[in-house]
Amino acid sequence: MSEWIEIGKIVAPQGLRGDLRVYPSSDFPERFLEPGKRWLLSPGQVEPQSIELLGGRYLSSKGLYVIELAGIENREQAEALRNSQLLIEKGDRPQLEEDEFYVPDLIGLTVINQLNGETIGKVVSMISAGNDLLEVEKISTDSPVISEVPMGDNLPQESGRSRRKKHQQKPQSPQSKNILIPFVKEIVPIVNFEKNIIEITPPEGLIDL
Repeated sequence: MSEWIEIGKIVAPQGLRGDLRVYPSSDFPERFLEPGKRWLLSPGQVEPQSIELLGGRYLSSKGLYVIELAGIENREQAEALRNSQLLIEKGDRPQLEEDEFYVPDLIGLTVINQLNGETIGKVVSMISAGNDLLEVEKISTDSPVISEVPMGDNLPQESGRSRRKKHQQKPQSPQSKNILIPFVKEIVPIVNFEKNIIEITPPEGLIDL
């Protein structure tokens, strides 16, 4: 069974000839500019349908792409696709460079203190700052560790390439009791997807913030 990644959402028709406005959830412009097969999941559908992207262009003033799909030739057909999700298969994601990660792949990983082997919690979000910050939900020592991300109605998105950098930044205080861990190599030396864990070497006081 294929795993799907959302790259954008159709938000409105563009003009009268079937063009579509797409709000992107991918960092890769070629998803909307280069012709080829994409997948479309319309509201109420369970399985996506393949569709051919003929081309597209970027509207910098709107932060949107305008795309042309095969078989969509008028505004009425385009309107019927409003709120549809544009997808790719997970295996079609581009290879990242060393120390680059897709943010959705980091969500749900268990965070372990490499210095003492203790489980700290699990990653629930990534916050963009001067350096990206892993938001980690702390767990009590009595709670079981859950490292899988619960499946909901929303598909994972292709956005959020994060590069693990080689310099540090003082973390900001989170609004909740969650902790923020700078996603830098000195503090996060190991990301192990096979074991679903992240190992950190926190400076004194970091996990007590």
